[in-house]
Parts: sequence; C-alpha cells; structure tokens
Amino acid sequence: MSTERPSPGPAEILDLDEVWFIEPSFADLPDERFTAALTEVPGDQARLLIDEESEPLCMAVCTPDSTWVAGCFQLRPPTAALITRFEELGGDIYQEERSLWEAAVRGCFSREIAGQVTPALEDLNPARIGMVDSLIAEVWGEGGGRSCIDCGCGSGVGSLVLRERGFRPLSCDNDPSLLSLGLSTGRLIPEDTMCIDATLIRDYTGHCDMGMGCMFGEIHDFNAGMWETITGELVLLTDRCLITVGTRREADLICSWVGQWGAGARVFENTRDIIYDRFVCDIVRED
Repeated sequence: MSTERPSPGPAEILDLDEVWFIEPSFADLPDERFTAALTEVPGDQARLLIDEESEPLCMAVCTPDSTWVAGCFQLRPPTAALITRFEELGGDIYQEERSLWEAAVRGCFSREIAGQVTPALEDLNPARIGMVDSLIAEVWGEGGGRSCIDCGCGSGVGSLVLRERGFRPLSCDNDPSLLSLGLSTGRLIPEDTMCIDATLIRDYTGHCDMGMGCMFGEIHDFNAGMWETITGELVLLTDRCLITVGTRREADLICSWVGQWGAGARVFENTRDIIYDRFVCDIVRED
C-alpha cells in the first residue's frame, strides 16, 4: 500500500520513459489470455521484473516502433512459452519489492480512471464523515498501522476515515464514476485503489487484518446470492470485518451466513445514522 515517500510508476521501476500494459484494466490482470497475447507481440528487446523471491512480476517487450508493451504477473503466472520468448530476446532482468510494484500498477490504472471517467456528482453529507469515524472508533479504535480492505468503497468516505484513524486501507469498488469522484477529491489514493468485482476480491489481494463494508446495498431474494458471496470474500480475507446495512433483517441474514466461513458475529443498532448504517455486523473469524 502507499507510503509517505512518492511512489514510482511502472515505467520508472522498469527504467523506461513510458510503458503500456497489454491488459486494458486492473480487473483484467488475472486473465491468462493476455499472457498469450504478450507472447505474440513482435519485438527485439525485453525486460523481466522479479520480486524479492525471484517470482515474475512483469515482462515488457519493445516493439519495432520502440513502444514498450508490458504484461503484469503479480496476479497470474507467466507461461513457459513467455519465458522462452524472453530468453530468445536476450532480455534484461530487474528486481523490485512486490508491494512497491503492486502499488505502482494500482496507481497507474486508477489514474487512468481519474483521467478518463467523468466523476459521479458529489452528494456527500459532510456529517457522514463524523458518523463513520465515530463508529470505527467505537468498534475498532485506532488503526495502529493495520491493513483494511474497504469493500464497496464508493467515493472513499470510509477509506478517508480509516487513513485518519491510522489504518492502511485498500479500497475497491466496481463503479468507475464513484472511484473517479473519490480520486478527484483526494478521499481515495490511486496506489491503494482497485476497480474490481467485489465477488472476486481474493483474486486481487492477499490477507488484510480488517475488512469494512459500509452501506452494503439492499439485500433481496434476487440478489442475496451475490451479497452472500461478497460477504464470504470479505470474511475469508480478513481477521475481523464490519458491515453496515439499513435493516435488521439484512443484518440477521448476513450473520446467518458467516458461520460457514468459521466466523461469529454480533449485531447492534447504530443510532448515528438511521438510514445507511443503522445496523452493524461486527464479524470475527474464530478459526
């Protein structure tokens, strides 16, 4: 996740002036089809980036028109054919910390969203920041540097509160316009933001200490399966998570799900916000 010092971009890490990813979006990084596509890119130079354990993170190929095209491998393995291609090109090997590269890639795709997607209209009630902060303070206290996945982060109110409380939030949502708004207002940090499907969170990140899902959407029979999957992803990724919903029925439903993942939950009413965060599920892994 991001640090206080300026984060280098992918091109800087690869010691290039500019680099283009073959994957069109961050959500596409696990897709193995792009590995095959990179293998077919014509070129006469290559660079392979590895992490501290010598595991591949990225391979870039220089095309005949001097454009560097790269594929990311922090979320999928390279194929033997791709490594053979690198060797045929007599490529150079670079090394970087995995966490630094991951942050650089998130930052690159987030800045693309910020630059290309029209932000959603700002409708934040400033009082909501204090409401969320008070709730986090009551349930979790200070962050102390703990990592936290902010699932369905929207425009970043929860992420902002988490950072100010001393947590290290990793923010995700599947709505580019809300992410663009959060990035433009500074509530979201590019290096700590992902535009992904929340039903697949574990495909994109490893374990986090905490998880938060503020204002989970309305849960009905037709979409309950989706919300159960998202809840499971959040519970299995973290040691403890906090989910807020609008009704007691929804809170009880969430609590009925968590046992299958080795977790227990308590529900309490939150009088700070009687619309969005009225009922709180405090979920703790028991295994």
